[in-house]
Amino acid sequence: MNPIATDVEDSLARLQEQVAALRLRPGDALPGYFFRSHVTYQQELNNIVFKSWLWAGHVSQVPNVGDYFLYELAEESVIVVRHDDGEIRALINSCRHRGSRVCELKQGHGKAFACPYHGWVYGTDGRLKAARHMDGVPGFRKEDHGLKHARVAVRFGLIFINFDPDAYDFNEALAMVDPQLAPYHLETAKIAHRETYSVDANWKIALGNYLECYHCETAHRWYSKIHSFKDREQVSAPLNRAMWARAEKDTGVPDVDKAVYRMFREAPGFGSCVYTSRYALFADYKTGSRDGAPLAPLMGDFKGYDGGACDCQFGPLTYMLNYPDHCILFRYVPFGITRSDMEIVWFVKGDAVDGKDYNREELIWLWDQTTQEDKRIMNLNASGVNSQFFEPGPQHPEFEDTPMRFIDWYLHALAGNHSVVVPTVRTHRTSSLEACGSGLDG
Repeated sequence: MNPIATDVEDSLARLQEQVAALRLRPGDALPGYFFRSHVTYQQELNNIVFKSWLWAGHVSQVPNVGDYFLYELAEESVIVVRHDDGEIRALINSCRHRGSRVCELKQGHGKAFACPYHGWVYGTDGRLKAARHMDGVPGFRKEDHGLKHARVAVRFGLIFINFDPDAYDFNEALAMVDPQLAPYHLETAKIAHRETYSVDANWKIALGNYLECYHCETAHRWYSKIHSFKDREQVSAPLNRAMWARAEKDTGVPDVDKAVYRMFREAPGFGSCVYTSRYALFADYKTGSRDGAPLAPLMGDFKGYDGGACDCQFGPLTYMLNYPDHCILFRYVPFGITRSDMEIVWFVKGDAVDGKDYNREELIWLWDQTTQEDKRIMNLNASGVNSQFFEPGPQHPEFEDTPMRFIDWYLHALAGNHSVVVPTVRTHRTSSLEACGSGLDG
């Protein structure tokens, strides 16, 4: 991507002016300033990213005491490790002496982390165990210089972290979607494949693309052939109602058709979004495959197919799309104002064997192709919004309802407002398009 020109006179005052101006135009897309401003990016990290729950990994990555992996975003690196007590810790990968990374390998196993610079040694709980010759420093105490921690929440086998020590307890939020997510038994699932797609675009472009399906019919021919989510209400509503009516009977999972909408400003706590809603696939498609036929053994408690897929959100940057036979997690990671990573993880039943119970290439085909298509349109979008002459237009009230809700939350959060609002409660039998961010606790 070509370098972009940023405002050398940018400031917090300028950011506040831009936020105030955009609030006068509710429904408009974000102006270019929000994609080009280093001041804005730092405020996003401080007021949004580092105060939100972020998916770090899966319990299968740290099955044994001493197992660890690195979770990285922006300029940060976190060691996610299983300690002697069996609990998972999230340690900031920065030595308390001069700041060096204490862990270099992306994943591994060990009893301690030794700083390669001056040899300080930390336990898997972050405690400083040894500091060479520091006994010569008056008043030095090892207990005062352990690695800093991020908070950890684990549910459904998914590991989440939050850098804010005062963050809302995400375990309480995740419990709201237990009836819909627990039956997949993700805690015993197998990671069949994972892929990182780097894009030369601001993280809000990558995330905003996922939050709407206005582009689906234009950009994703195969996705649109399978999923009714790309259609307007008059097309999708009858399909959804029919699928909801048969869902519990066909899948054998109680309450699988019910929905929970606690997103963005309607989350139970800041950065603690939880959402789940089931929407219909088109006729003859049991799952997200080329021909609609199953791709892998049924997940968890599922006994059959209802022609539906479960759309989920965990925090502001993590999403899932779960079919009865496999689950797909999407994570969006910012790395500066002009680069984002989209990581996709494919889950199958824990004892499924590649080449016997599923074919990995067929399993990943749809969402690998769809994401490659997304990369192309995101890069084009980034090039366009970085034009100094870009002027945003209105967003579609139906297809782009969720991006509008995101922007509303984003503008409040940028200003340091981390309050939530009481959600609007409606019947859980809402359409897929109504489901795109309406406040509902089902």
